Amino acid sequence: MAERADQAIKALRAELDDLAALVRGLTADDLGRPSGAAEWDVSQVLSHLGSGAEINLAALDAALGGTDGPDMDFIKGVWARWDGMSPAARAQEFVTANEALVSRLESLDGRTRDDLLVPIWFLPQPIDVAGFAGMRLSEVAHHTWDVKVAFDSAAALDPVAVDLLVDEAGRLAGFLGKADALGGRQVTVAVHVTAPERSFGLEIRDGVALVGAPAEPDAVLTAPAEWWLRLVTGRHAPERTPADVRLTGDALTLDDLRRVFPGF
Repeated sequence: MAERADQAIKALRAELDDLAALVRGLTADDLGRPSGAAEWDVSQVLSHLGSGAEINLAALDAALGGTDGPDMDFIKGVWARWDGMSPAARAQEFVTANEALVSRLESLDGRTRDDLLVPIWFLPQPIDVAGFAGMRLSEVAHHTWDVKVAFDSAAALDPVAVDLLVDEAGRLAGFLGKADALGGRQVTVAVHVTAPERSFGLEIRDGVALVGAPAEPDAVLTAPAEWWLRLVTGRHAPERTPADVRLTGDALTLDDLRRVFPGF
């Protein structure tokens, strides 16, 4: 368990350092650019990551201290304060807030990384440090892409993050997927991803779920794992879809899948 936590924390540090280096060089015009997240400019993505770091640190510190985690009044107050910041302040404070969270995770000893459970305000049960760090890595990795793609249309998720997150995509698919986007159609898709290689099934029925590789799928999707993760999280516009993504079968189209996964 501690090894999974170690890997996630190390990847989270790399993501933060990479994004912080980019952010330090941004101008006021840069911060106002449209990002890869619908309806957010670059500064708003940084605001989201900064407020999220602050809230997650409060949850982690509460778990370490054996006290109650942040409630919605606290969370809404954090959101409001970040919403009220100028774009320049968001860029500066984003680095400070995320450094505080990552440093606290790095300071955890092996036993704590194994044993600690962190209550999360939107989950029914506490999660271990590996799950906590992995959840934060997913958020940071995808929102880092949102910032980078504002300046580089060929931006991609970090390969180390992809390796760590690809096997966790089932939770996101079930949470973010919208089965009703198919208008009542029920479809099973065989999914084959590369770098790293995985094969599994995507069922779109009353809900959306990842299952074992189906023997008789209605369609077959072949794609880089990096794009698969972006599909599930809604970062899948046609102009952001690599040429080696292939969907065969008449049951649904890539645009159908984009509607199933509208993102966050």
